[in-house]
Amino acid sequence: MQGFGARPGLSAGRVGSGRKMATFLSPNCWRICLLGSLTLNMLLKGGASCFSFRFAGRLRFSPLSCLPPLAYHLFAYPNPIVSIPSTSAASMAAPPMAKKVRHEMEMFGDVRVDNYYWLRDDSRSNADVLSHLKAENAYTDIMMSDVKQFEDKIYAEIRGRIKEDDISAPVRRGSYYYYERTLTGKEYVQHCRRLITNDGPASVFDVMPTGPEASEEHVILDENIMAQGHDYYSIGAFKVSPNNKLVAYAEDTKGDEIYTVYVIDAENGTPVGAPLKGVTSDVEWAGDDTIIYITMDEILRPDKVWSHKLGSDQPSDHCLYHETDDMFSLGLQVSESKQYLFVGSESKNTRSIFYIDVSKKESGLMTLTPRLYGVDISASHRGNHFFIKRRSEEFYNSELLACPLDNVSETTVLLPHRESVKIQDFQLFNEHIAVYERENGLPKVTVYGLPAIGESILQLQGGRTIDFVDPVYSVDPEESEFSSRILRFSYSSMRTPPSVYDYDMNTCTSVLKKIEMVLGGFNASSYVTERKWAVASDGTQVPISILYRKDLVNLDGSDPLLLYGYGSYEVCIDPSFKASRLSLVDRGFIFAIAHIRGGGEMGRQWYENGKLLKKKNTFTDFITCAEYLIENKYCSKAKLCINGRSAGGLLMGAVLNMRPDLFRVAVAGVPFVDVLTTMLDPSIPLTTSEWEEWGDPRKEEFYFYMKSYSPVDNIEAQNYPNILVTAGLNDPRVMYSEPAKFVAKLREMKTDDNMLLFKCELGAGHFSKSGRFEKLQEDAFTYAFILKALGMVAPAS
Repeated sequence: MQGFGARPGLSAGRVGSGRKMATFLSPNCWRICLLGSLTLNMLLKGGASCFSFRFAGRLRFSPLSCLPPLAYHLFAYPNPIVSIPSTSAASMAAPPMAKKVRHEMEMFGDVRVDNYYWLRDDSRSNADVLSHLKAENAYTDIMMSDVKQFEDKIYAEIRGRIKEDDISAPVRRGSYYYYERTLTGKEYVQHCRRLITNDGPASVFDVMPTGPEASEEHVILDENIMAQGHDYYSIGAFKVSPNNKLVAYAEDTKGDEIYTVYVIDAENGTPVGAPLKGVTSDVEWAGDDTIIYITMDEILRPDKVWSHKLGSDQPSDHCLYHETDDMFSLGLQVSESKQYLFVGSESKNTRSIFYIDVSKKESGLMTLTPRLYGVDISASHRGNHFFIKRRSEEFYNSELLACPLDNVSETTVLLPHRESVKIQDFQLFNEHIAVYERENGLPKVTVYGLPAIGESILQLQGGRTIDFVDPVYSVDPEESEFSSRILRFSYSSMRTPPSVYDYDMNTCTSVLKKIEMVLGGFNASSYVTERKWAVASDGTQVPISILYRKDLVNLDGSDPLLLYGYGSYEVCIDPSFKASRLSLVDRGFIFAIAHIRGGGEMGRQWYENGKLLKKKNTFTDFITCAEYLIENKYCSKAKLCINGRSAGGLLMGAVLNMRPDLFRVAVAGVPFVDVLTTMLDPSIPLTTSEWEEWGDPRKEEFYFYMKSYSPVDNIEAQNYPNILVTAGLNDPRVMYSEPAKFVAKLREMKTDDNMLLFKCELGAGHFSKSGRFEKLQEDAFTYAFILKALGMVAPAS
C-alpha cells in the first residue's frame, strides 16, 4: 500500500533599456537586445557614443566599427550566444541589477523591507518581470558561453551512456503485458502492451515473448505525438480499466501540475467522452464505467473528490467529499485487490481515511478512520479485512494493524511499534504481505505469509528479510499482481544501475528482470560506496553516503566533492544511481549525500527533530557533514561544492548565509528561499498546509524563528561562493519569484566577484523541462558550471 499522492514540498536597475527594446522589436530580436542592455554601460564607457536606434522592428548600431569587440559580436552576428569570443564575453558582461521598489511588511513590531517584492507576478505576464527574467537568462548564457563546447561534450557523454531504444520491465495486468518503450532520438515514451498467450500462473522466470511467434506489440499512447506543439509535456497518470478496454491518462502541458484527464479506447485510441479539466493526477477506476478524481481550489489545494460516469459531462459529476479545512488536502489510492478505493484527507501531521467499495459504489464514501490530531493512517484491503498502518505521537514509527470489514474498531496488531524500526509501507497479496521498513538508516523488505482468507489474523511471525549487497542502497515497491506470489521491487545504489527484481515469496527465489544498461564502458567494480557518520554538536550521529571511483581519487583533501542535501517533509534521500553523475565522478569527483535531520532516513523522530522550531538542526547537520568531509580528507573548502533542490534549495540558501566560507560552489534548484513572506501569505499555493512543517508565522515565536533562517531575510554584505540558481516560471510549489528575489538581493549585497547565475525556465514548472534529453542538458549545464567555478575546464579560446 503505497502512500497517498499529496504533493511534497510545498513555494535602480539597468533593465529598462532592454525591456523597451524587447517591447518594440520583432520576437527574433529580443535576445540580442537584452544582451545589448547588459553591455550598454560598457559601450558608453568605451567611447561608443555613435549608436542610434530604429524601432521599426530592427535594432541598428551605426557604425559597427566604433564598437568594442564584445559589442561587435553581440550585435553583428545572428546568434550572439554562439558567436561571442567567449572568454571576453564572460569577463566583460555586467549582471542585470533588478530595480528596487520599496515594499514594507510589518509584524509584531518588526518591519521588513523587500525591495524586490515586485518580482512576484501571479499572472506570469508582467512585462517588467519577464524582461528581468530574460535578462538574467541572457546573462547566464554569456557567462557560460566560454564553456559551451565543454558543456556540449558533457551532454554528449551523458547521453552516450543511455540505451535510447529500450523498454521497461513488462508488468502483467490481466491478459496483457504492459510496458513503456523509448525510441532513439525521441524525448518521450510510448505506452505499449502485448497479449499474454501463456495461460499458466505467473512465475519469476516468465519472459515476455518478442519473437516472430509472439503476439503483436500495440502502442496505446505515444507521448512523442501528444507532445508536439507543447514546450512542456507530462503524463501524471496512466490508468488501465479493470477490463483492459479503456485507458484514463492525466496530461499537463504547462508544468503547473494542473491536469486534464482523457479516456481513450485502449485498442484504437478513440476518445471516450469529454475530458475532465482542472484536476490533479490522482485518478482511479471504480469499475469499468466510473472514474474517481480530485479537483483543487483557487490555491491549488486538492479539496474535492468526484465520481464521473463515462458518457456524462463533467458539470454533472457527483462530489463525494469536500474538504473545507485548508490545512488538509485529499489524496486517492486503490487497494491491491482493486476492490476498494481509499480517499485520504491529510495534513503534514494527520491523516484520516474514507473508502469506496467498488462493487457498491452507489453507497458513496464511507468513513474508515475518524480524524484524530497527530494520527496518520494508510490502508489497504484483502479478503474480509482492512490492513492499516497507523502512526501516532506514542507510536511514532508506526504499527501495522488489521480489522474486519464489518467492525473497524476491532483491531489486531500485526506488527507492533518499535523504537529502532520504522514501518514505511506495505504491499498486500492474496497469500502474503511485504513490509517496507527502515532500520539504522537503511531500507529493508520483509515478507510474511498470511492465513487463508476468512481465517483469523494474528500477529505476524516468521518473516523473511530480503538481502541486499551494497552497504548503502535504495529499494522501492513496484506494481505487482495481487493474486500472484511474486513481489516486484526496484533496487539501486550509487554504483548499481536501477534494477527490477521479481521475488518468489514461497521459494525466496529472486530474479533480475531488468537492469538499466549504462553504455560507455561503465564498470560498477571501479566505484566505491561508503557510509560514514558525522557527529553534530548535540552528539547526534548523522549518516553520510559516499561514492567515488577508486582509481581517480587521492583521499588526501585534494579531491573535488559534491555534497547533496534535502532534509524536509520526512523524505528519505536514499543513495541511488544516476548515470549523469558519472560525468563528475569519472573526472575525479567524490559524491556524497548528507542524510540530515528533517528527512525520514533514521525514523520519525529524525524528521520531528528537523522541523518547526528545530528546523535549524537541518542546516547545522549539513554543515557538520561538510566539516567532517574536510577533516577526514575527502575534500577541502577550496573544492567543496553543494547542491540542493526545492526544500533542499532552502538548505542551500540557509547554509550559504551561515557559512559562506565553507563552500566553493553552490547549486540551488527551484529553492524555497523566501520562507517568511511565503508562509505569511495564505493565497500562495501550499502555504496553509505547510504551517505544520515550518510553523505558522502569525504566531510570534514562529515568526522570529523562521525569520532567523529564511535565506532572503538573512543575506549579508559578505563574500559568497560561486552560485547557480534555477527556477521554473510555472512552478506551483516554489514561485519563481522566490529565487528571483534571492538572486537580486545577493547581487545587491555580496562583496565578492564570484559567479552568481540565475536560470529561469520560462516554459516549465517545479520539475523543470519534461523531455528526457532536455533533462540531461540541464545536468550537463550544472556540471559545466561546477567545473568552471573550480577552474577544472579551460575556457574556449
